[in-house]
Amino acid sequence: MLRVKDIAVVSLFSLPTGFAYGQAFPNTVANLPAGKVWKSGQILVQPKAGLPDAEFKKILRFNGSGIAEKIGSSAIHIISVPEHAETAVVRALSKNPHIEFAELDIAMPLSAVPNDPQFANAWHLSKIQSPSAWDVSKADGITIAILDSGVDGSHPDLAVHMVPGWNAVDSGSVTTDINGHGTAVAGAAAAVTNNASGVAGVAWNAKIMPIRITNDAGGYAYWSDVARGLNWAADNGADVANLSYAASDSATVISAAQYMRSKGGLVLVAAGNAGTDPGLADSVNLIAVSATDANDIKASFSNYGKYIDIAAPGVSIPTTNNGGTYAAWYGTSLATPVAAGVVALIQAANPKLTPDNVEKILKSSADKVSGVSFDPNYGYGRVNAANAIKAAINTVSLDTQAPATAVLSPIAGAVVNGLVSVAVAASDNVAVNQVSLFANGKLVGTDGVAPYQFSWDTSILANGNVTLTASAIDSAENTGSSAAVTVSVQNQNATGGSAGNTATADLIAPMVNISNPVNGTKVSGLVAVSVSAKDNVAVAKVQIYIDTKLVASTTSSSLSYNWNAKKTSAGNHSIKVIATDTSGNSGTASIQVTK
Repeated sequence: MLRVKDIAVVSLFSLPTGFAYGQAFPNTVANLPAGKVWKSGQILVQPKAGLPDAEFKKILRFNGSGIAEKIGSSAIHIISVPEHAETAVVRALSKNPHIEFAELDIAMPLSAVPNDPQFANAWHLSKIQSPSAWDVSKADGITIAILDSGVDGSHPDLAVHMVPGWNAVDSGSVTTDINGHGTAVAGAAAAVTNNASGVAGVAWNAKIMPIRITNDAGGYAYWSDVARGLNWAADNGADVANLSYAASDSATVISAAQYMRSKGGLVLVAAGNAGTDPGLADSVNLIAVSATDANDIKASFSNYGKYIDIAAPGVSIPTTNNGGTYAAWYGTSLATPVAAGVVALIQAANPKLTPDNVEKILKSSADKVSGVSFDPNYGYGRVNAANAIKAAINTVSLDTQAPATAVLSPIAGAVVNGLVSVAVAASDNVAVNQVSLFANGKLVGTDGVAPYQFSWDTSILANGNVTLTASAIDSAENTGSSAAVTVSVQNQNATGGSAGNTATADLIAPMVNISNPVNGTKVSGLVAVSVSAKDNVAVAKVQIYIDTKLVASTTSSSLSYNWNAKKTSAGNHSIKVIATDTSGNSGTASIQVTK
């Protein structure tokens, strides 16, 4: 999917001389403007679960790109592409049925700015009833990863809470704060409390894991560096990840967040500071936080919409500053660590809770400040630490219900060959963590983000019946299995031999047929365009173009399209069909008609 919708945030940066808005930028992001800009020469791609590496590389080569890096143990890949071709390659890969997603590597601005150089009263702590929560939980044993511009680890109100971190940009150990934003965020979440100085953090005794996701003084961070940081946090014991950037629009970040959730952690992200509804869908793997003021009103700068999960104070929040000082900050960047601090309190109050349990408690215990259960301004309400802790310690009956799952396609009895797209449905009383597909009991792949889709390589199997089953697991480790679906594998190599024999490279292009309309005919009104393709191995894609414009596409071998010729001008018109097989070979057919 092409990800280029704006999540604008408050910024004072100016456009560099010689650059135009929306242009790809080089590896440095200094002085970038607000809005969507991306790293030149690379994009982010995740193949469908089960797609063989060789087939993935073949798809990339076909689109003039190649693997530059696989991010940790995730399925996300950084792909090198020619400069200025980033959007074109993303569009092409997004149409491939064996690609989960492809998107630009967007540079995100920070979601907070300092507001008042004078220390202010911590109104937000009493508003969310932190003192009452601290009677039960002080977040002991919980680690909050701060994915940001770094953290001032020598700050007197942070130093004793620091644990080793990582620089996700250069894979180094330097995590000092290059901007000041990360230090403010860290203090709001877990500044040292009850030390007779400075400010108090929501998560009284939580540890701070600094993960620097930018080496730019302006604070801009790329989605690829966020994904690296989340992967590292998950693998190094973080319980909560705080991302005070508006990243809810990134499939890459969502995928990385799912990996952390599979490790038992939760990821909170800032809603953004544009004061608008960006029209984003809710993600089950991200907790998006909007900002409120002292009167429980949504802050004017805070974004809103159906993707918002929770609200938290984000106006004039006294916190730690780079260099050992203090200041009051505002923004959804500050609301996010306040909510992350509450998550840490919940986790410490009841370590047996699953990530799904914790998120459910966070939402159900929130104050419904607008009077309704869900409001696009506040999500499920403004966080209430005291209520959350009560709910956490009283949650003794954990999730014991297994997910339900079913293989949707291909259907039983289908004849398949080559790379086969497999769709699986899964649901749970709380939430599905991941779904795995098996062919004759052998793992094909695992997908953690709905819709659950797989690319199954049948070319390595002998011809005959194969049984497909799916397994779904939730965060409580309950597992549900689907009914078996038996399909018939019928492969042939380029020389006509059966699967299992040594196959030669597929160099034969598909044959394309346009059965309607007939070449040279006169058309009018609604015209039924019917096409089909045949290949020696398997057809991967069929596309119909009318007068060079793509009007229809499918991953099957036949395609029908109703062309409204009434909307076209009188004269000659061309209909062209391109069929591509799983090896990237393309066949074409063209006709001319007259209106």
